[in-house]
Amino acid sequence: MSDPVQTVPSFGYGTTATSVAERNKVLRNTYWLLALSMIPTVLGAWLGVATGITRALSGGLGLMVFLGGAFAFMYAIEKTKDSAVGVGVLLGFTFFMGLMLSRLLATILGMKGGSGIVMTAFGGTAAIFFVMASLSSIIKRDLSGLGKWLFVGALVIMVGAIVNVFVGSTMGMLVISTLAIGVFSLFILYDLKRIIDGGETNYITATLGVYLSVFNVFQSLLMILGITSGDD
Repeated sequence: MSDPVQTVPSFGYGTTATSVAERNKVLRNTYWLLALSMIPTVLGAWLGVATGITRALSGGLGLMVFLGGAFAFMYAIEKTKDSAVGVGVLLGFTFFMGLMLSRLLATILGMKGGSGIVMTAFGGTAAIFFVMASLSSIIKRDLSGLGKWLFVGALVIMVGAIVNVFVGSTMGMLVISTLAIGVFSLFILYDLKRIIDGGETNYITATLGVYLSVFNVFQSLLMILGITSGDD
């Protein structure tokens, strides 16, 4: 899945104190909403694992439900991002994403040491986010030019993942997941840097972009750890 955040010009450095305060507010609200979004994600994942409601969503059917639901939610978020309704729509989207993740989680948890794999993936995702968030506050260089390359990378990953749904190649999934970790880790850095530079002023849109990157990193780590552990 590609990152939906639109690339807008960065306002650069040397702006007023008020502008800096506004940027800090957007960044703070983004972090808070991102943390809040984890709650419906976990609830959706738990519901899916507990009930097996997504068990039948495999292959092409699962892909259609996932893409259809995801893009419908992202369209709704774009339309409501300037109101409080947007927060509710975003949280509904994260619940949906947790539900869609539950099928993979159920498979991993059914493996020997599955809970350990999930915790390792969670720890790895948290570490990547911490590193990228730290770098976003340290790097002074304008990273706006990186956006188009990351978008292309995400598009290639999405197409590759869609093709692999029908091909079913384990090696292909490993390659795609590895690339996804690299691309979406950089997306976290890119999105947070845009907020700091003033290129993103809507915290709902900002949260959506960062959330999707974190979700893809976590999912990709689960894939890699699940596949390699299954080879033992």
